[in-house]
Amino acid sequence: MTPVSGIAGAPLAPTTERPAIQAGLIVLTILLLVVLLLLPLVVVFVEAFAHGLGAVVGALVEPEAIAAIELTLVVAAVSVPLNTVCGLAAAWCIGRFRFPGRRLLITLIELPFSVSPVISGLVWVLLFGANGWLGPMLDRAGVRIIFALPGLILATVFVTFPFVARTLIPLMQEQGAAEEEAAITLGATGWQIFRRVTLPNIRWGLLYGVLLCNARAMGEFGAVAVVSGHVRGQTMTMPLQIEALFNDYDWVGAFTIAGLLSLLALVTLAVKATLEWRIGRRGGALL
Repeated sequence: MTPVSGIAGAPLAPTTERPAIQAGLIVLTILLLVVLLLLPLVVVFVEAFAHGLGAVVGALVEPEAIAAIELTLVVAAVSVPLNTVCGLAAAWCIGRFRFPGRRLLITLIELPFSVSPVISGLVWVLLFGANGWLGPMLDRAGVRIIFALPGLILATVFVTFPFVARTLIPLMQEQGAAEEEAAITLGATGWQIFRRVTLPNIRWGLLYGVLLCNARAMGEFGAVAVVSGHVRGQTMTMPLQIEALFNDYDWVGAFTIAGLLSLLALVTLAVKATLEWRIGRRGGALL
């Protein structure tokens, strides 16, 4: 078997296993992918269209379904740009400077990967809930965070924060700062350096991180379930709406929204694969 190339175009080391073992591992991997990934997706779409296209359209035009779709898009539209700016700033700081506490900052950025989303939701409840540390003060000021849109955004921002930063940090470290230092010697301002040097060099990695962040934001369940209050038509995102419909034995509605969410995931996967291909052609690396 011929060696394959990595994402940066460098050939991977060939294995020493016999062809029969290699073929067996490939077949086993394909079977696992089919059973664990492809088959569930097929079941979702089959169940969604089990009663015809009319039932699917009817489920999608339900007021609660529309509200859940709109809320999911709003939460993603707010949390993803916030994490893009914060992740870009964190990657710039870590990738370009050496300072005390740098390792600690990297660890804090990765904290949402190790903390359960349910715990992250509980943290916001303890801070901003009716009986939380800041809840009574916010209540007197007429500000509502928990069981409202701000709480959903905060929970989503927390769990999706690492994606942009962790995508850009190794990329910026690998590229180095030689081009930016050359731009400084030529008299370029900070904004000119960022716009004409830094951003073009990291644009594909940035898009990759934003894509992953958006996919997680739209599919997040645990954190938003804690802070949402499950108010139908108001604080139910698409994953929460799927659970509610499933518990109500509304199979068509549940699988229809699940199918829409799966379709968005497939589109994300296709764009991700395209970005990886573009980065591979340009000899870049994401990780």
